[in-house]
Amino acid sequence: MSVDLIIRPIEASDRPEWTRLWTAYLTFYKTALPPEVYDSSFARLISDDPHEYCGLIAILDGTPVGLAHYLFHRDMWSIEDTCYMMDLFVDPDIRGTGAGRALIEAVSDKARAHGVSVLYWHTEDTNHTAQRLYDRLATKMPFLKYDKDLKKA
Repeated sequence: MSVDLIIRPIEASDRPEWTRLWTAYLTFYKTALPPEVYDSSFARLISDDPHEYCGLIAILDGTPVGLAHYLFHRDMWSIEDTCYMMDLFVDPDIRGTGAGRALIEAVSDKARAHGVSVLYWHTEDTNHTAQRLYDRLATKMPFLKYDKDLKKA
């Protein structure tokens, strides 16, 4: 990992680079979202509301190269809150440099400081590149995720 890698909270001035990174992340997952979702999501990330998502940005040699979005929330299986990392993305050109690991560790540090004992996230079962990193940092759980579209009848 480069000594010039900086992980810091997302700021309002990061909007153009965050948009570029998040668009690349969504493209990786073959999805697109309307501008109002970008606006709402970014507003949440820079909000001071402790119940909103938080965001980190990775900057390598002065260039934003990655992001992580996470949320603290209650957990029915423990007294402490838990931390969900919803999004993690690193520019494909710099993968393998330690930026992804640094983002996960930075979210872990934020979670520990918040009194959280578990950080969790999901990935697609076909995302084998990410899973190689995740398998070194966390325990793969045997759960499947189900989504019910509530807009359909």
